[in-house]
Amino acid sequence: MQAFLIEFGNMLLRWLHVIAAIAWIGESFYFVMLDNGLKKPASAEDARNGVAGEMWAVHGGGFYHNQKYASAPAKLPDDLHWSYLKAYTTWLSGFALFALLYLTRPEIYLVDPQSDWAWAAAMTGWQANIAALVFLALGWLIYNELCKRISPTMQRDGVLGVAVALMMVAVAYLATHIFAGRAAFVLVGAVMATAMTANVYFWIIPGQRRMVAAMMHGQTPDPLDGKRGKQRSVHNTYFTLPVVLLMLSNHYAFLYTDPYAWVVIVLFIVAGALIRQFFVSMHAGHIRPMFAIAGGLFIIAAFVLTAPLASLSSTPPGTDPATRTDTADATPFARVHDIIAQRCSECHAENPSSESFSAAPAGIMLDSDARIRAHRAQIKQAVASGYMPLGNITGITDEERQAIANWRADGS
Repeated sequence: MQAFLIEFGNMLLRWLHVIAAIAWIGESFYFVMLDNGLKKPASAEDARNGVAGEMWAVHGGGFYHNQKYASAPAKLPDDLHWSYLKAYTTWLSGFALFALLYLTRPEIYLVDPQSDWAWAAAMTGWQANIAALVFLALGWLIYNELCKRISPTMQRDGVLGVAVALMMVAVAYLATHIFAGRAAFVLVGAVMATAMTANVYFWIIPGQRRMVAAMMHGQTPDPLDGKRGKQRSVHNTYFTLPVVLLMLSNHYAFLYTDPYAWVVIVLFIVAGALIRQFFVSMHAGHIRPMFAIAGGLFIIAAFVLTAPLASLSSTPPGTDPATRTDTADATPFARVHDIIAQRCSECHAENPSSESFSAAPAGIMLDSDARIRAHRAQIKQAVASGYMPLGNITGITDEERQAIANWRADGS
């Protein structure tokens, strides 16, 4: 019953997280589109009143006329719309989901016993939890310091963009060497998502509140508040597409089990940013397919890197390639069955005996000969890559991994 309650809570939190994210990203994308699509006001009176740009649009059977003021209008309405609750709900629900799935079972989901860094492989559950939380906090602190020190007046945003990109390369490398692959991808996405939400909480909304307060007191708002808010909003829009992919990555083991997983992360971050740039340029009236093409090339590079010929080997972690026996000494199916029954079936069964699962993960059941044979390719990939069993909680040996690797399709 406990496993079922956790799974049900997981479902509800994930649902809330997705709903909030759709609302936040949708609104964010709309305002970025609006900001980039503004034209000079046609009315001289509007220009005199401080209107910097306007857009006419048609949607849902009606016409809309949006105007943006250069600093602030002469008067603000009492029901001024603010955009922040969706951002906070997205982060809070996402963190709750991360806590429920990862922090409650860190020895399974966070610790990577195959890590090249001995201290990371030897972390206990509570140490891994602390490491994950520190990782998130440091990600925001370093990003924020880069913004404040490199471009405090928003005059060196190009240099700042390069610095943030290099920071994300370092984040990807460290995450994939400290944590288990699945958690590493999520944590890299969480670092970016934390920066996005913190941008809203610490910079965008406070700056907007100061601007409103200044107007209410008949003062001129500080233009830096508006520039700084736009800077952080621009960062958020380029983070969005990579974050969405990284949060979905737990469904695709071929991504986070790749030997060069950190490079895969970087390729998709760059691809997402380039594709987003294509749409940003399009909203500004400039169709620049080179951005979409460049993004596609990075996706192709990720495909080549993760494709079976590039990244999959029948040699499991810790096994000398010289001992590979792909065509000789094939493992009898009876041996494969015994290994899976001992190391896999407590979770991957119609009625799992493991207390961690109320149903077979990913719906893969390995509690009969027919089911084992049906999932042969997935079993070989997951076991050879070291991803399964999760955290090697069932203690599978290198010899057993090699036996699975030598299991041939002809039923031997």
